[in-house]
Amino acid sequence: MNDEAPFRVGLRAYDVSAAAAFYEGLGFERTGRISSPDGRTVMAILRRGELQLLVDALTGMPFPDNERERGTLAGPRGLGVVIGIAVDDVGATVDYCRSAGCEVTTETADAPWGERYAEVLDPYGYAWKFFKVLPDPPHDTLRSAYDSWFG
Repeated sequence: MNDEAPFRVGLRAYDVSAAAAFYEGLGFERTGRISSPDGRTVMAILRRGELQLLVDALTGMPFPDNERERGTLAGPRGLGVVIGIAVDDVGATVDYCRSAGCEVTTETADAPWGERYAEVLDPYGYAWKFFKVLPDPPHDTLRSAYDSWFG
C-alpha cells in the first residue's frame, strides 16, 4: 500500500509559493515541490488528511496550448466550484482567511441542517466552505436543508 492520497484537487495560481503558504495556514502540509530551471516554484504538493492539493503555476508549466488552458489563464479560476473542508474552529479559520485577504462571501452561521459553516473566496480566486458538524444535528439533514431553502 502506498501513501498516495485518494482525493486530489488541482488549483492554479500566479504565485505558487504564496498560495502554498496560504493553504498551509488552512492546515495543509507541504509534501513536495517542483521548481523551474530558474528556481521559481511551479508546483507545490500539499496534504490535509486524505486530500492532496496540487498548486500549479499559471504560466511556465508544460501544459498544452488548448482552449481549456487559455480559459484557465483568462479566469476566473474556480468558477462554480466550492472546496469544502471540516475545521475545528470555523470562526478562527474565517479570521485567518480575512487577515490573508480573502473575501468572506458567507459569514459564519449555524445552519438548520446541523453544521456551523462559512464560505470565502481566497486570494487566488477559489471558493472554500469551512464547516464543523454541530453537536446535535437533525436526524434528517436533507429535509432540514429543504425546509430552510423552500419553507
